[in-house]
Amino acid sequence: MSASLTLVIVMAIMYAAGVYVMLERSLTRVLIGFLLVGNATNLLIFIMSGRPGSSPIVTGTALDDSMADPMPQVLILTAIVINFGITALLLALIYRSWWLARLGDEGDNVTDEHADETTETTEEALRSSADDEAAIQAVLDASESEIETPESAANATEGGVAR
Repeated sequence: MSASLTLVIVMAIMYAAGVYVMLERSLTRVLIGFLLVGNATNLLIFIMSGRPGSSPIVTGTALDDSMADPMPQVLILTAIVINFGITALLLALIYRSWWLARLGDEGDNVTDEHADETTETTEEALRSSADDEAAIQAVLDASESEIETPESAANATEGGVAR
């Protein structure tokens, strides 16, 4: 196996830059460093996977020696998924710290929007809703009395029709 010297150098630079950036105190820099280290790890697995070969679909033939090992591909896919999950977690932490920094001295305390309400204002609001229900019921009762029943409709048409 002959690994490309260029890939080895790029991988080493990515590891060095990633670790250096991760040592900063800013969460954004930690995220960038983690992404660099994750991609360098993918390059490391790719470099160590060996020479390319034919796809390992059919085994038991004379071409078994030239088949590629599928395990490095599985490891790279797993590393990508883990890298994505931790990136999402770090982004959520960055957003949360930014949100808390914007709140200032108030911090995580949320003001109670009902703190200024008293018992009298609460009872008044409940009374007004009861008045609304009574008004709605009165309108419904009035509309039901105006609806004609089938018997009254038949009596009205008999009296008005000429014979």
